[in-house]
Amino acid sequence: MKTYYKLILEATAIIGSVLFSFYIEDLRKKSDNLDLKNALIEDLIDTIEDDLEQLKNIQDILFKSEESILDLLNDIDKYHTQISDIDAIEKILSIEVGFSFFQKDGIFNELISTGSFELIENRELKNNLLEIFNHLKERNIATSKEIDNFNIYFRRELNSNFRIRFTYNSFDGKFYGSRKLINSNFNKSYYLNNSFYGVLSQAQQYVNMYSRLLRDLEDSYKTALSLSVEEKNIYN
Repeated sequence: MKTYYKLILEATAIIGSVLFSFYIEDLRKKSDNLDLKNALIEDLIDTIEDDLEQLKNIQDILFKSEESILDLLNDIDKYHTQISDIDAIEKILSIEVGFSFFQKDGIFNELISTGSFELIENRELKNNLLEIFNHLKERNIATSKEIDNFNIYFRRELNSNFRIRFTYNSFDGKFYGSRKLINSNFNKSYYLNNSFYGVLSQAQQYVNMYSRLLRDLEDSYKTALSLSVEEKNIYN
């Protein structure tokens, strides 16, 4: 009988130790997963701040482009009496409608692939990130493609109707470098033509359309930044 009880005790001890080791291992895994999630949230905060800076830079470029477009349209309305030929060429060259926002989605993808996304406690943050890296991302891609196609046509029109020569400094500027005009031949008849006026109006429309999208993205990113900081501070 004593042997029987002894065997039961030994079996219970073995089973208990095995279950306890499983419990400890489970706690360790949960702790490791939580540490990984928190580390990724910190990386996400850095990424969001970088993307917000990129959004600001593109919005600044679009704002200056719209200013140039409006100056040109106003000058055309006044039959080219408001600015000089050189100023008109400079303003034409300053119009940028082909800049696109390229979000950094690597950390978000890592949150998904590692399962860390499901460990985020703030549901609003999860919904916000899904909105940014799914719906708004697709909207940005679709809009950018449409504007890129127009930008090709826009540049072709300018190069075909104005003899413009410039130098290009690939190390200057925040994105793709900068141009400096060195020679041009102003085509006044084309400048005052309805076709060019229409091209400028279309460029303005795309500037406004993309600016609106960038503002929507900026608002979502700012919300994501605030919520990510809150998520990070839960365990601090």
